[in-house]
Amino acid sequence: MARALVNARVLTPGGLEPLTVRLDGDRIVSVGLEAEAGEERIELGGRLLLPGFVDTQVNGGGGVLFNDSPTVEAVAAIGAAHRRFGTTGFLPTLISDELSTVAAAIAAVDEAIARGVPGVLGIHIEGPFLSAARKGIHDASKFRALDDEAIALVSSLKRGRTLVTLAPETTTPAMIRRLVDTGVIVAAGHTNADYATVRAALEAGATGFTHLFNAMSPLTSRRPGAVGAALEDADSWCGVIIDGHHVHPATLRIAMAAKRRDRFMLVTDAMPSVGMAQKDFTLQGRSIRVVDGVCLDEAGVLAGSDLDMAQAVRNAIQLCGLDLAAASAMASRTPAAFLGLEGELGAIAPGKRADLVVADDELQVLQTWIGGEPDRPL
Repeated sequence: MARALVNARVLTPGGLEPLTVRLDGDRIVSVGLEAEAGEERIELGGRLLLPGFVDTQVNGGGGVLFNDSPTVEAVAAIGAAHRRFGTTGFLPTLISDELSTVAAAIAAVDEAIARGVPGVLGIHIEGPFLSAARKGIHDASKFRALDDEAIALVSSLKRGRTLVTLAPETTTPAMIRRLVDTGVIVAAGHTNADYATVRAALEAGATGFTHLFNAMSPLTSRRPGAVGAALEDADSWCGVIIDGHHVHPATLRIAMAAKRRDRFMLVTDAMPSVGMAQKDFTLQGRSIRVVDGVCLDEAGVLAGSDLDMAQAVRNAIQLCGLDLAAASAMASRTPAAFLGLEGELGAIAPGKRADLVVADDELQVLQTWIGGEPDRPL
């Protein structure tokens, strides 16, 4: 039987509207003014109803780090932790590691999708094809070349999307094209490449930039670098960590004025501390402490974030001056388009999967629906 979510303020392309959203199974079947006779009515009490958030960079959550536990159970635990904050689709993210760990992570994600673990859309393999000059928190001893063996491995996921972050200067445009031709989405990140090298990677099929500004060659007067290439290119997507620490809000506002807004997507780069009272954790043998929402190693190097997607949306509004529609799109429609899933996800519209966020006026998440199923009662 179809169900009707009634008395909600629904975020549509026209703004917030008092509409009824009708569901049948895992799909949205209509968005209109009235429920139909005989339907189950689910009262939302005037609360906000937003498209579910899609996060393409999730290292961990709920006390679990994907690198430490590349298993189906870890994927499920990470997804459950982030679901509390409105994330309805995510890519478990593996930072640079041995290829054996990469293989285990791919197998875990493939099995998680086969078992129907809620929210998992694929995998993000962030390294080990990165630049030591821009390694950030990554362990440079794990870095290696993108060779035939690596391409075969990282393109082996049978279900879902695969995103690979690499430094263009560590490989060639021909190798990037080979990787793209397997169906892998390629993003530039942890790169010290010059502008021309990044442009060549884009022309070879790279379509994204991982955490814009962080761990990449900057835009300067005579050397545009990776940042300059990212902002100049009209079609590529840029992930941004809006936590007030990774990038200054003024820098983000300038970036959004330089490039079309629908190419910026919110990412959390979240670590195990998200959803946990105990915030400190260990990352590949290094002690990480969380201070005022910032994850730092003993040398003060940023180590991912303690950010969830609901807070990222609030920050986009408060720090960058965006309205709710623009901030929400950066957390839903844009990452869905980046993954090639805009036909399924990213909007409240007929035919889309019923991935929804119920929130109050302060954008605190009260309920998260994935595939037509809520995670908790209101």
